Amino acid sequence: MFNSEEIDSYCKNFSLKDSKTLKELSKETWRSEDIPQMLSGSLVGGLLQMLIKISGALNILEIGMFTGYSALKMAEILPENGRIHTCELMEKHINTATEWFKKSKNGDKITVHKGPAIQSLEKLNNYSFDMVFIDADKVNYPKYHTKCLKLLKKGGIGVLDNMLWSGRVLDPFDKESIALRETAELIINNDRLAPLLLPVRDGVMIYHKMR
Repeated sequence: MFNSEEIDSYCKNFSLKDSKTLKELSKETWRSEDIPQMLSGSLVGGLLQMLIKISGALNILEIGMFTGYSALKMAEILPENGRIHTCELMEKHINTATEWFKKSKNGDKITVHKGPAIQSLEKLNNYSFDMVFIDADKVNYPKYHTKCLKLLKKGGIGVLDNMLWSGRVLDPFDKESIALRETAELIINNDRLAPLLLPVRDGVMIYHKMR
């Protein structure tokens, strides 16, 4: 995160607030998880909601569910016929998220695909999505992006979290920052995509699939 905690709090104060369920989910995640920073948070979640509102997205694909915050955040803004397909590897996170989905009236809009995301994506070959959100293991971002782009319809929106990786993408040396830099280059060098990389939290890449 590049902004100070004061700036982060200021932004949150002037943004739409989380629902009671999401506030409780966040609190529990920070209490019980070893790496609670994996939570996308209200600013990134709010951005996802805004993109859904503006684009009218109905069918959404998420790679990396963690404790379910971002999936539920998006589900809350979807109409009744909206659907989210989310991929998660860890059994612990699936169990946690499923319990929170049951507590929300919007949880039935979410379908969880258990196992390695690459394998789950192969099973979704016949689907077409209006929006994709990638927030999983960074080393596989190039593969996730390439596969998700094929599943994203023309006019769809792609969102990738952690694309700045605490600034290490400027001079990448570890496998995560190298993979993230590669992903950014795949996006900027694709003339079908119109990208925007924002310094929101740890960097959010948004692109529009023009054709």
